[in-house]
Amino acid sequence: MKPLSEQCSEHQKKSVGEMPSEETRTAAPGNGVTVNAAPTRESPGQQNGTVSSPDVPRPVSQTQSEHQPPSSTPAAPAQPPREQWGGKYEFLLSCIGYCVGLGNVWRFPYLCYRNGGGVFLIPYFIMLFFTGMPLFLMELSLGQYGAAGPITVWKCCPLLKGIGIGMLCVSILVCLYYNVIIAWTFYYLGSSFQSPLPWSCDALHNIPLCQNKTNITQSPSEVFWNERVLGVVNSKGLHDPGPVRWPLALCLLAAWVVIFLCMLKGIRSSGKVVYVTATFPYFVLVVLIIRGATLEGSLNGVAFYLTPNWAHLANAQVWNDAASQIFYSLGIGVGGLLSMASYNKFDNNVIRDTLIITIGNCGTSFFAGFAIFSILGHMAWRKKVPVGQVADSGPGLAFVAYPEALALLPGSVFWSILFFLMLFMLGVDTLFGNMEGICTAVLDEFPQLRSNLKHKTLFLALLCFSFYLMGLLLITDGGIYWFTLIDSFSTSFGLIIITLFMCIGISFFYGVNQFCQDIVDMICRCPPWCTKLLLYFKACWLVFTPFLLTFILTYIFIEMYRTSLRYGTYVFPTWGKALGVCMGAFCCLQILIWAIVAVSKESGTLKDRFQKSIRPLNSWRVNNINTTSQEQHVEPQRVEGPFTVNLTEADFTAMNWEAISEA
Repeated sequence: MKPLSEQCSEHQKKSVGEMPSEETRTAAPGNGVTVNAAPTRESPGQQNGTVSSPDVPRPVSQTQSEHQPPSSTPAAPAQPPREQWGGKYEFLLSCIGYCVGLGNVWRFPYLCYRNGGGVFLIPYFIMLFFTGMPLFLMELSLGQYGAAGPITVWKCCPLLKGIGIGMLCVSILVCLYYNVIIAWTFYYLGSSFQSPLPWSCDALHNIPLCQNKTNITQSPSEVFWNERVLGVVNSKGLHDPGPVRWPLALCLLAAWVVIFLCMLKGIRSSGKVVYVTATFPYFVLVVLIIRGATLEGSLNGVAFYLTPNWAHLANAQVWNDAASQIFYSLGIGVGGLLSMASYNKFDNNVIRDTLIITIGNCGTSFFAGFAIFSILGHMAWRKKVPVGQVADSGPGLAFVAYPEALALLPGSVFWSILFFLMLFMLGVDTLFGNMEGICTAVLDEFPQLRSNLKHKTLFLALLCFSFYLMGLLLITDGGIYWFTLIDSFSTSFGLIIITLFMCIGISFFYGVNQFCQDIVDMICRCPPWCTKLLLYFKACWLVFTPFLLTFILTYIFIEMYRTSLRYGTYVFPTWGKALGVCMGAFCCLQILIWAIVAVSKESGTLKDRFQKSIRPLNSWRVNNINTTSQEQHVEPQRVEGPFTVNLTEADFTAMNWEAISEA
């Protein structure tokens, strides 16, 4: 690889006064010969296997083509312009808000002390550096360079279009259940304005429960969660959902209305909202840490959080939990990152953004642990029990243990309002990213929606309303069982398979050398350390990341066969677990289905079909050049699909050609 300064100067010379390049996929049937049907911007080091044949006739130069008779081929309709972030801070805050979510507050601290306390940070950061960061950079770079959503961006390798479809399926499942968490948060936020808090021992209806110290089966916060919020005591299991809980239905409707209004104008509106939603949780965490440090017994909680147990490093479950937390918190493989990056300027430094966002996200998880466990330590001191017995994972930690701890604080109403307002901000930010992935994928596939505000608004309204109707199942008496099922399998093995194929496809089909060159083309002003860091990422994409993903996938399948799915004391039936497996399988099977479709559209032998289907479409790299002015950018007419056609005179006169450079 050439030094970065030389590569950047070459790129700048090419981009000034030239039209954006594209890779042709047009060929005569049966002969397998590829011709250059548009000016190329390929670097000298391109190694993606798409080299033009020396037997192809020399294309007509641009000057000569001006004297050719006009083509009878109709001009391609102009694509509506894509939006761009108002500034780099909007993108950074949107990504930080997307990554820093509820998992940082309830999931990471629990996993940390369950898997050996401070020693859990070792596998956690190993997974961060060898799977999280490389895949995060791959998604950001792919979206920014292609300036397209999760589906359209696979013009770079049509065989893998199913990866984008699979990302869309995962994102739909996540959005379906994630806004239910925001509905619960709304319910608790509204209840927090009551004094005393309805889940505290000071409430009149909880006095008999708190006074009965000889036979305590459930705390007031557990009773409030199970009976008042979920109504799970009225359901027998997955097969018995029961009626919709209308207070929660109203909260869910309010949550979707908030999401709709914030996304109504696309990134122009959501990009402004994140200035509040992405920064407010940090303010609350700092306040909670300061308050927690003054409480009796807080140091016991912090010690429990950080005390290392080195024996856990030999347990494969620890490494699997570390990897799952990285995927869960960074939002890899869902399409949100790729979509948000597609609205960046072409020359945005994706390597810098990757380092800031991933390290900031993981630092936030670690930082949040101090706020949480200082309060849980005080709660354990008050109840005279070990810290390990007052904390749980998942929703139980956020909606049972934390409310109970907050009820013990002086000024509990204020702290409860502040805490659940923080949870609301965290949930909304993450849902922004997931919804942006869905909207961008659809708008890129149907660009006419992007240019018509009325149609775009109607589409977004129908999307939110559809999610609301489907989400009603999750707020029935037995809705928590369906919530647990979708939560357990939507981001399980299917997500790992999608990211594994994304890593392999970009590295070996598109070409890791070409992909690295694309990144260099984008960040010409990056310091020299970017080139050295890119070599590290290249090694991860080729070796370390696929190996670790395969290891994690194998472990997931073994554990999924051995263990049963539970919620509390309820064990999910076999048919319920099979339904969850089918959800995960449906997402990753999109890769195989759309690969067969891509190969079937080509001609020739099976080998020829495969080789043609991994070549970029001739419209790849058309919309990604915005370093030059829009006035200089005129899109050539092009064939959009990966089809084999006969070359005619119109093919040579309808394009602007560039003379082949002399050897």
